[in-house]
Amino acid sequence: MNISRGPGQAPKYQRLAADLRRRIAAGEWQGEAALPVEAELEMQYGVARNTVRLAVDVLVNEGLLIRVQGKGTFLKDRSVLDHHAYRSPSEPWPGDSLARPSEVYTEEAQAAGRKLTADFEMLIVRARTDIADRLGLRPGEAVVVRRMLRLLDGEPWSIEESHFAAGLAAGTPLMEPDPVDGGDEAVLGDIGRVEVGAVDHLSARMPGPEEAQWFQAGPGVPLMVQTRATYDTRGPVRVIETRYSADRSRLRYGLGTPVVR
Repeated sequence: MNISRGPGQAPKYQRLAADLRRRIAAGEWQGEAALPVEAELEMQYGVARNTVRLAVDVLVNEGLLIRVQGKGTFLKDRSVLDHHAYRSPSEPWPGDSLARPSEVYTEEAQAAGRKLTADFEMLIVRARTDIADRLGLRPGEAVVVRRMLRLLDGEPWSIEESHFAAGLAAGTPLMEPDPVDGGDEAVLGDIGRVEVGAVDHLSARMPGPEEAQWFQAGPGVPLMVQTRATYDTRGPVRVIETRYSADRSRLRYGLGTPVVR
């Protein structure tokens, strides 16, 4: 294979990384297979050892490859879970992604043959400006944050934070430091705040230091951020911000009457 540089072309290591990326996407190596050793890649592409190392560095940073000391470079397990962020009413699935989001995660993991576990935290913090705006609060007002750290087969998968106005949560199990049976939705139903609609904002950004440490992704892997503001007939109920590592998650939205299941 020849990747000699022509006028205006990217550096050799970037073009080598692009071709390795193409071969990975084409399924030339699958699962957690080992990448050919550096000497073999040198021969295949007719480039210097340092070019190979720089190209592999690019793919390690993107989360496609992982180096194992003393063993070599391997494809990173890229098991991706489709999460139904919203399902069309016509889609045959027992859970409802708005009314019973906690059950949806469990059902999806079971269907994929994955083990879902979670750690839980409850915090009282001052609302960020964007959260306060969606809840109809003043920036800096107190909000109750119920945080769920979800893992699939022991690998960090998502961080979900549900923000409630302190006045809504006061005197309810939402103030308890443990998960609620039936999910927070059960508490909302008991106090007459049944969510009937939601607005999602989807964005992407690089993780902060604490997020990067928890997700254990490559340094070049961004987060997908889903921010959902839910409403009942009286107004805003909560804001749910969920952060996913982009190398292991896909969000699925059903619109209209889906033909392909």
